[in-house]
Amino acid sequence: MSQRLSLQSPVGPLLLEEAGGALVSIAWSPERSASNDPVLIETARQLEAYFAGRLRDFDLPLRPAGSSFEQQVWTHMRAIPFGQTRRYGELAAAIGSAARAVGRACGHNPIPIVIPCHRVLARSGLGGYSGSGGLETKHALLRLEGVLL
Repeated sequence: MSQRLSLQSPVGPLLLEEAGGALVSIAWSPERSASNDPVLIETARQLEAYFAGRLRDFDLPLRPAGSSFEQQVWTHMRAIPFGQTRRYGELAAAIGSAARAVGRACGHNPIPIVIPCHRVLARSGLGGYSGSGGLETKHALLRLEGVLL
C-alpha cells in the first residue's frame, strides 16, 4: 500500500508517493496529505535542501514505473550532473535511439526533479516540460542549478 506526503516548494505544491520502501512518484498537486513514512520524510528533507541550494545529488530509493526503454532513459538522465544539461539527441545517441523517443520518455518521468528531466534540452532551446507550469518550471529549476540559458 502506498503512502503520500504533500510538500510546498518554490515550483508549486508537490505530492510525494512511496510504495514498497521506495519513492514512486512526485506530482504537482494541491492535495494535502501527511505521512510519517521514512522514505517520504527523507525525500521531503532532500527536496527542501535542493531548493535551498544545499543539495546537488539525491540519494533516495527509487522505483519509477515504466518500460525498459524509459528506465534506460531515466538512468541516463540521473547521470547528468547538477548544473549541467544534455540535448535529447545526445541521450538518444548514447542509448541508440531517436531524440523524439527520448523526449517521450522524459515526458513520462514519474519522479521529476529527482530524476532530472529538466536538464534535458532540445537542440533549438528548452524543449518541453510536463510538470506543472511547463517551461516556466523547467527554467526555474535550471536557474536554481545555475544554468544560464
